[in-house]
Amino acid sequence: MALLISGCSTPPPRHPENVCSIFEQYPQWHSAALATQAHWGAPVHVPMAIMYQESSFRADAQPPKAYVLGIIPWGRVSSAYGYSQALNDTWNQYKKETGKSFVKRNDFADSMDFIGWYMSKSRQINGISLWDAYGQYLNYHEGWTGYRNQSYRTKTWLPPVATKVANRAQVYAQQYAQCKNNLPKRGWLW
Repeated sequence: MALLISGCSTPPPRHPENVCSIFEQYPQWHSAALATQAHWGAPVHVPMAIMYQESSFRADAQPPKAYVLGIIPWGRVSSAYGYSQALNDTWNQYKKETGKSFVKRNDFADSMDFIGWYMSKSRQINGISLWDAYGQYLNYHEGWTGYRNQSYRTKTWLPPVATKVANRAQVYAQQYAQCKNNLPKRGWLW
């Protein structure tokens, strides 16, 4: 049964470094990105770059397991799961605030909408432009309060990761500008 269920999830795109290739392979993902842009104002390339960093577009992505005494498995290091790597509490807040009770973290469209919602709140709470992939990623990783308290300054590894996300968003934006008019506006199930 588990093999059958795992066979139903969408594999990561063949060429995740090229947003045009991603949307050509999965037109329904383009539809989801456009819906997120229409609803939350998040430009297509920023949530795509965040998702690439968080899960490499893997529906079942999870953080590593924690170990007691270095050998006994003891759950996961966090509750992050799915395309968006949303934590349980934040996902529940999203569901409550949006009234979407049947969304799933391993669904691309739901995860894309979650990232758009999160970005919109980062703009509202911390004044971060929806086009600022660097600031948006720091908010996404640290949380709104953590960002406001500049918790990322104590994590020397995190600003370079946010820079990677910003650079990928810029590449995705350039690629998307070249292909967006040639992509289908609706996915095969839409």
